[in-house]
Amino acid sequence: MFQNLSDKLDKALHVLKGHGKITEVNVAETLKEVRKALINADVNYKIAKDFTSRVKDKAMGQDVLTTLNPSQLLVKIVKDELTELMGGETVGVNLAGSPSVILMSGLQGSGKTTFSGKLANYLKNKKTKQVLLVGCDVYRPAAINQLQVVGEQIGVEVYAEPENKNPVEISLNAIKHAKANGKNTVIIDTAGRLAVDEEMMTEISNIHKAVSPQETLFVVDSMTGQDAVNTAKAFNDLLNFDGVVLTKLDGDTRGGAALSIKSVVNKPIKFIGTGEKMEALDVFHPDRMADRILGMGDVVSLVERAQEQYDEEEARKIQKKIAKNQFGFDDFLNQIQQIKKMGNMKDLMGMIPGVGKAMKDVDIDDDAFKGIEAIIHSMTPSERSDPKTINASRKKRIAKGSGTSIQEVNQLMKQFNQMSKMMKMMQGGGGRQMMQMMKGMR
Repeated sequence: MFQNLSDKLDKALHVLKGHGKITEVNVAETLKEVRKALINADVNYKIAKDFTSRVKDKAMGQDVLTTLNPSQLLVKIVKDELTELMGGETVGVNLAGSPSVILMSGLQGSGKTTFSGKLANYLKNKKTKQVLLVGCDVYRPAAINQLQVVGEQIGVEVYAEPENKNPVEISLNAIKHAKANGKNTVIIDTAGRLAVDEEMMTEISNIHKAVSPQETLFVVDSMTGQDAVNTAKAFNDLLNFDGVVLTKLDGDTRGGAALSIKSVVNKPIKFIGTGEKMEALDVFHPDRMADRILGMGDVVSLVERAQEQYDEEEARKIQKKIAKNQFGFDDFLNQIQQIKKMGNMKDLMGMIPGVGKAMKDVDIDDDAFKGIEAIIHSMTPSERSDPKTINASRKKRIAKGSGTSIQEVNQLMKQFNQMSKMMKMMQGGGGRQMMQMMKGMR
């Protein structure tokens, strides 16, 4: 995400390298390129101009600190201002009320229905909420059916009245159903249209007045750039919504919506969608996003994703297997599944400082593990549990069964053996052996 903007900002800030002090001359050249980068990312010209003016005011005349050069100092100022531009602080979702009602709004195609499912999944798993999804899009063909498929996928009940064409009645009946059935959170998925029109706005306004939601979220496709910001203003003028959801940030987005929307509607971005999977939902952290835009990575979010998939009981079982030299390909396959649940690989790589920039032109397929999985699935259960039994003839059979080459099977076996040895050395006091081995490799 934001790769083009990141590249342009990196080039702009590179101008100051080698200077001993920030001056009006060298900072003007840098900020001119920063402004161009923001406008190219579809940020409103006035917002871009105000942004660079604030950066200039903070930067002008500052001597280089003992640990910073002018380039680093300006990067820090730009990071701080980007953080403020995108909201300054993380704002959570309001779950007060019994039940708490969350109303979705936005245009057709913005991803409201998919996000409703993602949010239900998030609240169910992270906040241990009993969630009810409500289908109030009574116009779009198969909209309710789509929500029911999503609900079944994540194990959340969906309330719908397919014959009823009155979304206000459906919403009120759904809240009664939630109260009667122990649901403490209601998420209402509403209809959208291809553009803002009076009929749609009247309908969403009527639902809003009838249910008095604790939280009203505006869902917007981040790939629509400045149009997203204009649409957000129209919805906010009517609903005075509580927060923004940016979907499809994993796509070829320029970033204008994320950078502009808070300045225009003065409402925080609360969530971002980063993929098609139900788990591909992140709470929006302005400071972390600023770090990512400036190529600094986002280690905190990476660790949080890893912790979400971490199973202590499973980890103990793995440790015992490693200690007894019983770690096999089934365990290896399980570890791969855990990694895949963390998100798409390019997004994960972008969270590691320095790696995102290095990997920008590398196409990392979401099915990066497909070949490895095929090889493992082509092994017999006994081969997976005891890899030492895999001889040359078995490798030939495994390669043929997985549609790979013997060389690829050999490579996987080698990597697996190296990883097993490393994991074994990390057990107990083996860390010292690891350090000795690493010293010998220098």
